[in-house]
Amino acid sequence: MFRLIELSRDEEVEMPGGVLQVGLAQRLPAPVEDPLSRFASDVAATLQEYPNLELLVYPELHLCGTEHLPDRDRAETLERFAHALDSGFITELGGIAREHEIWLCPGSVGERGPNGEFFNTQLLFDPSGRLRSAYRKMFPWRPHEPHRPGTEFVVENLDGAGTAGFSICYDAWFPEHSRQLAWLGADLILNVVKTTTPDREQELLLARANAIVNQNVVASVNCAAPVGRGRSIVVGPEGFVKAEAGTGEQTLVFTFDPDEVVDVREKGTMGSNRMWAQFREDDEPISLPMYGGRIDPQSWMPRHPRR
Repeated sequence: MFRLIELSRDEEVEMPGGVLQVGLAQRLPAPVEDPLSRFASDVAATLQEYPNLELLVYPELHLCGTEHLPDRDRAETLERFAHALDSGFITELGGIAREHEIWLCPGSVGERGPNGEFFNTQLLFDPSGRLRSAYRKMFPWRPHEPHRPGTEFVVENLDGAGTAGFSICYDAWFPEHSRQLAWLGADLILNVVKTTTPDREQELLLARANAIVNQNVVASVNCAAPVGRGRSIVVGPEGFVKAEAGTGEQTLVFTFDPDEVVDVREKGTMGSNRMWAQFREDDEPISLPMYGGRIDPQSWMPRHPRR
């Protein structure tokens, strides 16, 4: 189910350009017991208001709201309502994408893995309703979250309108995560979030920092107040804020143009900094003992079909 962009450094790929109209749906979570009818209605209403949207993205665990339950029951309820990726629940979500012929990221859901594991899994459906990607959160917010960590980075080609990388909330606090997504070809990072704590301000800085150091677009969609702290944000590849929401329910709309990423990487941030072109081929590798690895000039450039 995981799709990684696997391109050799010298592989030439012809890929048509295109822009994508994206909506970040900052919403309150839907109750985990029966979220689909409410979700379907919200998707329909959002597309009626913004009929040109081609990709619609919801927050982390949007379909898994437990705020109406006592604290002691929430973790058990989340796990009890986890779904396998081949379940009817997932099929119905795909049907919503197919009905409206859009790319749909319904946020993340509790996933029951093939060996009984419990994951926090971000989904992406294409306009035909097919589940194109599923990403398991790599960095659960320990010790508070009950999920197991995933181990696979996931990027997805958006059929000629760039390449999206997947990120869930706390993942953004680990710079290695965003860097790896960029290296795998992500010119757009979809960071779905359920931040209910006061550190949303720091997350906004991280969104800008991750966009700057990787020269790509970062879109972070949070759940709305009073459950979450809102303030969904879109940051361009030079770190400038393209759009930012308030705290209540609203839809943040922006145009994603992958050529903007290509342009910044070729010309440099503010016409100056070209981090992805840092090394010459005759430079010595740099040891990274923390990872038992190294930075090698031979493999530093992103594996990006549009570079």
